[in-house]
Amino acid sequence: MATRGFFGRRPSADDAARLPPGQYKTEDFPVLSAGPTPRVQTDTWSFTLKHGPRPLASWDWQAFNALPKTSVMRDIHCVTKWSKFDTKWEGVSIDDLLAAAGVEAPTGFLLAHSFDGYSTNVPLADLVDGKAMVATAYDGRPITADHGGPARLLVPHLYFWKSAKWVNGLQFTERDEPGFWELRGYHIYGDPWREQRFTGD
Repeated sequence: MATRGFFGRRPSADDAARLPPGQYKTEDFPVLSAGPTPRVQTDTWSFTLKHGPRPLASWDWQAFNALPKTSVMRDIHCVTKWSKFDTKWEGVSIDDLLAAAGVEAPTGFLLAHSFDGYSTNVPLADLVDGKAMVATAYDGRPITADHGGPARLLVPHLYFWKSAKWVNGLQFTERDEPGFWELRGYHIYGDPWREQRFTGD
């Protein structure tokens, strides 16, 4: 049986330095989802920041897009072993989101929630200080539905399942609560550079 490792081209030295262990570079942008693609309309879209069940702040699409915008270029890494370099995103940084809400982070843990019922946990430290955003544009265009539009979480330094598609809220939790894939055997944190794909890695 042929394997990618046997027949694939070896990455250049520059690319190899940017590839976490076990990853390969792709020029495509594969579409992977836990279920069917929801078609979220911007006229009914909303985003809510919560502490447990209690809402702290909420924005509709127009109000969210009036918040300060940030543009970034980042490499992204999927747990299925592909990596894509120099992806370009625009959106609202989590720092600016918290500032707009006018709240101090009440805990060190959050769950990201999506319109399709998906959730994933991310520590606060991995969302602030310029590390993450709620992205609304990819490569200069609105994010398409199959890639999580109209808005998705972007946490590029963790495996890409942490960058929840169709995101509609962030919920502060008292402990590091597992989300959809974490409850099904994926790693609670998901650092590509430590190959934290599954529980026990």
